[in-house]
Amino acid sequence: MYRREFTAWYRRMSVVYGIGAWSVLGSLFYYNRTTAKSSVGGEQISVIGRGICVLLGISLEDTQKELEHMVRKILNLRVFEDESGKHWSKSVMDKQYEILCVSQFTLQCVLKGNKPDFHLAMPTEQAEGFYNSFLEQLRKTYRPELIKDGKFGAYMQVHIQNDGPVTIELESPAPGTATSDPKQLSKLEKQQQRKEKTRAKGPSESSKERNTPRKEDRSASSG
Repeated sequence: MYRREFTAWYRRMSVVYGIGAWSVLGSLFYYNRTTAKSSVGGEQISVIGRGICVLLGISLEDTQKELEHMVRKILNLRVFEDESGKHWSKSVMDKQYEILCVSQFTLQCVLKGNKPDFHLAMPTEQAEGFYNSFLEQLRKTYRPELIKDGKFGAYMQVHIQNDGPVTIELESPAPGTATSDPKQLSKLEKQQQRKEKTRAKGPSESSKERNTPRKEDRSASSG
């Protein structure tokens, strides 16, 4: 198996092992929740009410482009109900809800036998700056007072009251297509949605006709 194919396979599997993630900047868990809080050594660091909890795993390959893409998706993903009770209609920004972010390198886990290995995770020295940039971008794009986080690198207890439960996996654009241009990103997403709808519907009538063997013209002369 080629390295790139293995990495893609591993990232998909890391979502399963992590119990609900998004391969954003590596992997990320996105929870629709009623409450969440993080504490270190018995001291409460952050707490939010209604909103989302983001568990973020940063990989070696992540760049500013992936960061900007994921911030935009987190803020605009429609996971909440509207005023009439219709589900999947409103984003966290629409509802003016809070966001709790927790850095979690274990989302980059790959198993060597029964032992977890984290060599695909970005080293701590780099990851801390990257994580802080992620928080800064969230606060710059949304309301700073509604963005909370834990303590980077600390052993934390994270309490999540998952409403639903709803856990969403997010993925950044594939290599070669990543861009920070919102219009281009939207175009790529729409193209992907059309492809998925086409696969779901099955072959079109025209393709069925092309694949149907033609009857021989019995009136044609031979030789």
